[in-house]
Amino acid sequence: MPVTAPPAAPRPWLADPPPLVRGYRRTVPLPVRRAVVAVTGAGLRRAAMRGLCGLSAASGALRLRWARRRLRRAGVAGDGRIVIADRYGARVATLAPSPTPLFARAENLRLVCEALDAARLDHFVVRCYSNVASAVGVRADQRGAVVAALSALCAREAGYVSLPGRRLRAGSRLRPGGTRRAWRRLADAPVVRFTRFHASPGAGLVLGVAHGCDIEFWEPGTLGGERLLLAPRFNRTTASVPLVGEPVRASDQLFTRLAPASGWRPGPLVRTRPEFITRLPDEVRFPIDVVYTWVDGSDPQWQRRRAAAAGEGYHAQADNAARYANRDELRYSLRSLHLYAPWVRHIYIVTDRQVPDWLAESHPGITVVDHHDIFDDPSVLPTFNSHAIETRLHHIDGLAEHFLYFNDDVFLGSPVTPQDFFLANGVSKFFPSRALIPLAPVGTCDVPVSAAGKNNRTLLEGRFGTTVTQKMKHTPHALRTSVLAEIEREFPEAVSATMASRVRSTSDISLPSSLHHYYAFLTGRAVPAQLRYDYFDLAQPTIRARLARLLRSRHCQAFCLNDTVSSDHDLADQLALLHPFLDAYFPLPSPLERAVTRQETRQPCPSPSLFP
Repeated sequence: MPVTAPPAAPRPWLADPPPLVRGYRRTVPLPVRRAVVAVTGAGLRRAAMRGLCGLSAASGALRLRWARRRLRRAGVAGDGRIVIADRYGARVATLAPSPTPLFARAENLRLVCEALDAARLDHFVVRCYSNVASAVGVRADQRGAVVAALSALCAREAGYVSLPGRRLRAGSRLRPGGTRRAWRRLADAPVVRFTRFHASPGAGLVLGVAHGCDIEFWEPGTLGGERLLLAPRFNRTTASVPLVGEPVRASDQLFTRLAPASGWRPGPLVRTRPEFITRLPDEVRFPIDVVYTWVDGSDPQWQRRRAAAAGEGYHAQADNAARYANRDELRYSLRSLHLYAPWVRHIYIVTDRQVPDWLAESHPGITVVDHHDIFDDPSVLPTFNSHAIETRLHHIDGLAEHFLYFNDDVFLGSPVTPQDFFLANGVSKFFPSRALIPLAPVGTCDVPVSAAGKNNRTLLEGRFGTTVTQKMKHTPHALRTSVLAEIEREFPEAVSATMASRVRSTSDISLPSSLHHYYAFLTGRAVPAQLRYDYFDLAQPTIRARLARLLRSRHCQAFCLNDTVSSDHDLADQLALLHPFLDAYFPLPSPLERAVTRQETRQPCPSPSLFP
């Protein structure tokens, strides 16, 4: 019997709008909708929305019940599987303890290759452009046998077939692959995608068609007298391979940039052709680490140290409680790394004699670094100035030359690759913001980020004769330890003064979040780039609706949940908003969380419409 997801608890701000509401918004012009709002009260509109949500929930439960019965009769639902439903219909998903995009991609590829191997059909893994999906080439003149093998696979593994695409736009595009009807619709398709859905227990996380395996039908042909197989679409390596060629085995790490760099974490071997195992010039072959700075402002011992520190921040933002508030963001940021950046080699968490109680310190992939381990002048400790701590990050013992610096309120929102942050020749990327650094001299009215930006600008003007005006986005910062060390040698007074400042000061510089990027750019070691990113100020009144949209679309590669002006009362309200959102976006504990904590972690109510 299938394990069916229980109905979700009411969470209207996290759920998709009811179908009737979506249809109303699509068909009724905006001026008319505004006129309706003008003549109706908020209470009436809320009542109507509650009614539509209730109708939608009832109809959804009925559709799910019918779909479950239909799938059971079809024989595809069984032990270890779960029936899920979204706006496109019902699906059967295979349960996995902790699925990730890389896992779902590898499983779909494995199933296809094993089915073709069992049928003794020639095939080869192709170096396609997607990093979250895979591709296998087969001979087009063997299409009948390939379809028979894949049809049997779909019937056995609850697989689906469709045309490949970035998003599933219509339910008709995805059909159970064990039926003749599905393959008749794809009879002339040069590329067909196989998908087995993977879900965590409770369907808190469902990985679907984005991580399928594409079957490419390569047409036999002749070019220059040589008999070849011609590719049906572009790939990273070659437009043709010999019609008859010896297969080779290669690590699957070559076929996706999501996989860890080859050599330090081996991957499974796959069958391919020699043309697809060439080393490409854009491959990132060096290790990349991650560094976090973290503080728990609710820790009584830390609060006593903070109270005893001489001096106060010059600006309200420097002393606001929101700067030190622990909303458990680090836990969820690490979950985002586990899901969307499995290529990271090692993670360092820089703290002041604090360790999160849920952290699995014994895990080989993480190291907690105390301030005393990186500050060579203990007289400046304790420090409560993030700018000061950031001047010492490159002194972490064992840190890779290339690393990403995260604040704990920065999250990955979808899969990223090393190439999103570094070029293969080692050059780092940075992400300028439209926000500007004011041109006026530094003053006590400047917010800390502006004051530090102005001081950075002064240093760069003196060294390079150029004036920088843009701030940086609150993304992961791609850094090089050698560049940071060079800046420390080039501007020793500014770095030392910032390091010695226990609280934020108008004389601070911001080393990893701004100065590094401009200095590296002006010395030919960094380039500006783009990252799908958004910034969310938790104090803004529209935050609830914006988070709902982010959760539904998952369009960002990175996002920041930040706040510098809230009161204690605001923090309590934000926690009530933030935790359900983060639980829904990152429902599964990462391996960096203690086993007891993972068992105790509340599994969120399933939201099957959310397919990362």
